[in-house]
Amino acid sequence: MHKRKTRRRRLSIAIAMGTLAAGGFAVLPITAQAHTTNGAASTSDTARQQEFTSAAAEYHIPADVLLGVAYQESAWDAHGAQASTDGGYGPMHLTDVTPAMMAGGDAGAAGRSDLKSLAADPALHTLQAAAKLTGLSEDTLRKDPAANIRGGAALLASYEKQVTGGTPADAAQWYGAVARYSQSPQKQGASSFADRVFGTIRGGAGTTTEDGQRVRLNAAPSLRPATAQVDRLHLKASAATDTECPPIVQCTFAAGSPAGVQVSDRPANGIKIDTIVIHDLEGSYDAGVAGLANPSNGVATHYVMRSSDGAVTQMVPTKDIAFHAGNYSTNLHSIGIEHEGYAAHGGTWYTEAQYQATAYLVKYLSVRFGIPLDRQHIIGHDDVAGPASAYVSGMHWDPGPQWDWDHFMRLLGAPLSGVRGAAPVGSVVTIDPAFDTNQQTVQICPADDPTGATTACTEQQQTSNFVYLRTAPDASAPLFGDQAIHGTGSGTDRISDWGSTAEAGQQFVVADQQGDWTAIWYSGAKVWFFNPGGQNTKQAYGVKTVQSAGTAPVAVYGSSYPDASEYPAGLGASTQAPLNMYSLPAGQAYVATQPPFATVDYFKSSGTVVTGAKTMYTIQFNHRVALVYSGDVTATPVTRHWVDGGSRK
Repeated sequence: MHKRKTRRRRLSIAIAMGTLAAGGFAVLPITAQAHTTNGAASTSDTARQQEFTSAAAEYHIPADVLLGVAYQESAWDAHGAQASTDGGYGPMHLTDVTPAMMAGGDAGAAGRSDLKSLAADPALHTLQAAAKLTGLSEDTLRKDPAANIRGGAALLASYEKQVTGGTPADAAQWYGAVARYSQSPQKQGASSFADRVFGTIRGGAGTTTEDGQRVRLNAAPSLRPATAQVDRLHLKASAATDTECPPIVQCTFAAGSPAGVQVSDRPANGIKIDTIVIHDLEGSYDAGVAGLANPSNGVATHYVMRSSDGAVTQMVPTKDIAFHAGNYSTNLHSIGIEHEGYAAHGGTWYTEAQYQATAYLVKYLSVRFGIPLDRQHIIGHDDVAGPASAYVSGMHWDPGPQWDWDHFMRLLGAPLSGVRGAAPVGSVVTIDPAFDTNQQTVQICPADDPTGATTACTEQQQTSNFVYLRTAPDASAPLFGDQAIHGTGSGTDRISDWGSTAEAGQQFVVADQQGDWTAIWYSGAKVWFFNPGGQNTKQAYGVKTVQSAGTAPVAVYGSSYPDASEYPAGLGASTQAPLNMYSLPAGQAYVATQPPFATVDYFKSSGTVVTGAKTMYTIQFNHRVALVYSGDVTATPVTRHWVDGGSRK
C-alpha cells in the first residue's frame, strides 16, 4: 500500500515547553526497546537521552546544541534502519540518497540518464562523511541509533573546528557549525536552519519517540547565538526573490531545498506549464516549510498554504522545476501547491480560508500561464501517473477523499459542467457526487494517519469526493482492485486504496447501464458504480475520447520522453517503457484530458530542452492518468451531450 510522506510527519510530533506543537496533536507514550551503542536492545526509555549526552561529551559539544540539531532533523526518532523519504537515517538524519530513491521519490526520475548526477550532491551523502570521521561502518550508522548520534556529533564537531578552530563549551559559539550542518549552499537557507535549532534550544522541547524513547531539551531562554559566524562559511547570498502571488493573499518567500529544484526558464525555454497539482503536507504548515527548506531534502514545491488563514509561502520560483509530484514528466510541466493538513482528516484541516486563498492563487497562475481552469489541468497528487511500473503502487493519494473538488472548482469560477442525469452507452460522464451528502465508509489504519490519532484500523463514514467502483452492478459485488496494487485481486475500502474509486471531476466513457448502476471503461476493465437517476454524474461534451487504432491493445506509459535518437550527442537519453500491468484494450474508449503534446526532456546542467517528434495524449485511465502515443490511437471529439435519451448541440 501507499507510504505517506514521513519527512514532514516526524517534524510535527514534539511537545515544546509543555504546549502542543503546530498541528495540535499530543504525543502519547509508547513502550518499545531502544538500541545501545553495540546494537544490543535496552528496555530503558531514557537510553537515547543518555546517548545524546555521551556523544556530546565525546566530541566536546554542548549537549543542548546536539539535541537541538537532532530535534530539527528527526524529532529524535530513529526510524529503525529505514531511510526517510528524503534519504536520511537515524536521529541525526545522516543522508545517503541513492539513484533509486531519486527514481521513485518525488523527483520521479525513473528512466533518466542523469539519475547518478541528480543523487551525487554531497549534501545528500553526509552518512559517508560521518563514517570517515568515526571509523564506523556505513551500515552501523544506518541501523544503530547510538552510532548515528555519534556520527552526527562527529560531523558537527568537525564543522565547529572549521569555524572557530576548536570546540568551545559556550553553546552560543556553535551557530556557524549548526548552519553548516544544514548543508545549504546559500546563506539564507543555512541561517534559517540554525535559527530554528537555536529557537528550539531557547524554547525547549520534549517528546516520546515512535520507538518509546523519552527525550527532553530544557529551555535556555537567555541564549543568544553568534549569528555573524555564518559569514565565515562563505556561502552564496540568496538572490532577492519577489513572490509570485496575487495581491489579495498574504504571501512570503522561503527558499526551498536546492536538492529538490532544477533551475530552469519555463515557459520561455519552450517547456509549457499546463498543470497545477494540489497536495497536502501530511503535517503542519511550519513543519512543512521547515522540512521543504532543509537542503538535505530532495523534495520541493512551489507553494505551501496555511490552514488557519490561507497564508502562502512560496518556496520555488515558477520558472524552475520542483520535485513534488513523483513523476519527472509531470514535474516538468506543473506547479505544485502543498496544503497544511492530513488526507485522512482532510475535512477538519481544509478550511474555507485555505480553499479561497488557493483559488485566488490558482486563478492568478491560470491567467499568467494560460492553464485551463478544469479538472483535467487542476489535479490532485492522487491523479498523477506512476513514472514506471515499479512505482505505480506507491504513488501518493493526497489530498484525499475530503478535498471538496466541487466547491474548489466553483471558487475558481469553473464549476463542473454538464447536465446531471443518466447517459447512454458511448457517451462521456463527469463523476460528480454531491460532496455534502456523499457519505462513504472508509477504513483508516495507523499507516494512513501520521497524527497518531488512529491506533487500530477503523471503519468510519466521511463526506467524500468519490464513488466506489465494483466488478458487477450489485452493492455486494467486490470492489475493483487496481492491477498495480492488488494484481488480480479485489480492492478494499482502505482510505489509501485509490484503485477502487472514481473522483469528482474525472471523466470516463459509459460502457453499460443496468437499473441504478452505470458502468465505465476504467483501467482496462468494465467497472460499475451506483448512480440512481444519474445523481453522481454529469453528461460531458467538448472533450475527446481515444481508442485503439487497430485490433491490438495499446501500451500505456507514465512518462513522456523523446526517442533516444532525438537526443543531441553528449546528452544521455532518458528511457521509458510501458506500464506493464496496464493496457488499453481494443474496443474500449478513454477521455483525453489534454490535447496531444510533444515529448520533452530537460537537462539542467546545460539548460538544454529536447523536444521529440512524436506526440502523446494524457488520458484518464483509472483513478490516475496515463499516457498513450497519438499514433497508436484514434481520437473522436464528443460534441454533443445527451438528455433523457435524446441529444442536442
